[in-house]
Amino acid sequence: MKSQNKNNFSRRNFLKTSVLASGGLLIGFNLITACKPEAVMPVDIEKLNFNDFNAFIKISDEGYVTIFSPNPEIGQGVKTSMPMIIAEELDVEWSKVNVVQGALDTDNFKRQMAGGSQSIRFGWKALRETGATTKQMLINAAAAKWNVNASTCKASKGIITNTKGDKLGYGEVVKEAALLEVPEDVQLKKIKDFTIIGQEIVNVDIDKIITGEPLFGLDYKTEGMVYASVLRPPVFGQVLESFDASEAKSINGVIDVFTIGDKARNFLDKGYVSWTAVLNNSDKIVVIANSTWAAIKAKKAIKAVWKEESVAESTAFHNKKLLAILDSKKLNTSREDGTIEKAFKEADKIIERTYSSPFLPHNCMEPMNFYANVTSDKIELVGPTQTPNEVAKSVAVLLDRKVEDISVEMTRMGGGFGRRLYSDFALEVAEISNKIRKPVKMISTREDDMTTGVYKPSVKYRITASLKDGKITGYHLKEAAINGNMYGIIPDFFPAGCIPNYKVDLGNYKSNVTTGAWRAPYTNFLAFAEQSFFDEVAKELSIDPIQLRLDLLQNVKGTTDKSIKYSGQRMEDTIKLVREKANWGKTKEGTYQGFSAYYSHNTHVAEVAEIELKDGFPVIKKVIVAVDCGVVVNPTGARNQVEGGVIDGISHAMYAAFTFKDGKPKHNNFDTYRMIRMQETPQVEVHFVENELSPTGLGEPGLPPAGGAVANAINTALGKRMYSQPFVKELKKNSVLG
Repeated sequence: MKSQNKNNFSRRNFLKTSVLASGGLLIGFNLITACKPEAVMPVDIEKLNFNDFNAFIKISDEGYVTIFSPNPEIGQGVKTSMPMIIAEELDVEWSKVNVVQGALDTDNFKRQMAGGSQSIRFGWKALRETGATTKQMLINAAAAKWNVNASTCKASKGIITNTKGDKLGYGEVVKEAALLEVPEDVQLKKIKDFTIIGQEIVNVDIDKIITGEPLFGLDYKTEGMVYASVLRPPVFGQVLESFDASEAKSINGVIDVFTIGDKARNFLDKGYVSWTAVLNNSDKIVVIANSTWAAIKAKKAIKAVWKEESVAESTAFHNKKLLAILDSKKLNTSREDGTIEKAFKEADKIIERTYSSPFLPHNCMEPMNFYANVTSDKIELVGPTQTPNEVAKSVAVLLDRKVEDISVEMTRMGGGFGRRLYSDFALEVAEISNKIRKPVKMISTREDDMTTGVYKPSVKYRITASLKDGKITGYHLKEAAINGNMYGIIPDFFPAGCIPNYKVDLGNYKSNVTTGAWRAPYTNFLAFAEQSFFDEVAKELSIDPIQLRLDLLQNVKGTTDKSIKYSGQRMEDTIKLVREKANWGKTKEGTYQGFSAYYSHNTHVAEVAEIELKDGFPVIKKVIVAVDCGVVVNPTGARNQVEGGVIDGISHAMYAAFTFKDGKPKHNNFDTYRMIRMQETPQVEVHFVENELSPTGLGEPGLPPAGGAVANAINTALGKRMYSQPFVKELKKNSVLG
């Protein structure tokens, strides 16, 4: 059934300094309608009388609840799972819960962003306390009405009862409860008593998604809104010199053609540093029209002249630079345990391998778009962003306005994968609206998205290991990357702590090609390199690949080194679970297995890929996955995230290659940029380690191990090692069926 809601409730700002002000994630919640498809609403929801309880929860007289979900929804499921956590401790029936996307609200919501697979991890305790505190206040209000001690009352499914058998619904006491003192200590449920968390809950937006109701940035419209299409430099390193828009202006529906860039240059000159603001100093040509068709058509008709400001770089140039970095002795050491030089000198054998990966675009199904309405009084921003607060702050600097005058409303996103962490498209539309003083939506095409950045950087790894008396005694990892290097904690992941002599060195080349976070930054490729390497070492030592990892993990279990980020025991349990579920080493004839395990984003994952050969080439049939992410809030959403991560990982490891020639991307759409096809996707079987530990992220951790598992399975089948992505190039095959 369709749900209806309104997002313009007034908000009372309490609990701000009590329950959640201590760094937890503050969530706005709105629980009105039933989310179960079979539920039947007794009344028209819009006619229900909703009462403000606090900034996060509203309760109707009839007991329906509305929960504002503050974090951006990019398909990772937080708009469903975060409200589940509150509803659990609030003790209401999920059928009476409706969720509304909250707008940017820095007064009440903390860490209001989507990135790093951290939303549930950071919000877990605070969300539970929000629900439990609200429930206790409702109980206290009912007890006061009955003139009994609150300790003699309890609540369940939105009904409060006392020992005499009296009953009051939440809606009957919400007004009184909202005026009570906020209790400092509330009792949280025991995990065994959960009735919502751990249940299979359908995505709260699923009806709207499948029926095409407005949810996404592309859907957003206002009265009098115009459309903008932006022509950006076609080559990295170029800036605009001149242009002729006479033909473009003659196209029916075109309102104006002009340039922007002054505000962006001033922004850069101010020295304001925001990692989300990816800007350059070139002017950009803007077409304003009454439709996207007219705007895009006119953009194609513009005759622009561009001039070179910096070197136009090619893929061959990048590869040469990165290899030179790996060969250099002038690298930055990120972690060093023991002395690798001594280990290498005393080794029985040294193994060294180099691994390469290309740039990759994000390829969100919904192209970049954003809405802005800049007036003298306020600035309204609406659209798909993973970092709404950074958008507001950056626009304030760009336009020299007060951040308090800027509102940001988040729409559901048709994919993010890190691309929408960056605010370039929001800054563009803000500058456009500021210039024309009209509400305007900027919409990019697929070609715009694929050719103007931001990309996963090209990266190379060189791994060297020393072997002595059947053990790994030294391990040296070198990273050469475009524009940046792995962030600070990655060197503390496996195998840190497992090998006595361990060193990680980093170097990068500063390029004019814009790069940034891409789903599971750096680990998306590092895991493949590392896990392929360990598979090769296991063969050299004549040890089962899984047993090699388990043996190494014994060295880190019980460590007192607080810098180690992963748990040896949890990783061991995860590996043993996947070994059991995959029936490791006991498959039918003609099925070849490959193993990989990786820790990232606080989550431990192990995967076994199974392939078969068709005409001598590998066909990926199945991937078995074991995951330790602590308590699984919503198994349906959790499986979706892991399955998607695995398929995404396989897609890019097997097929994706993005190259440059003289600064210009050689691919601009899916006809030349290869991704996995539906008939090539394997079955993904997901198993979760059962424990009662606090939940960790799932949006990214399933991706990193996938490439290594497939590469190792290919080696099992063909005896051929993969050292570069995409694998199809090494297999000398343009298409691999699956």
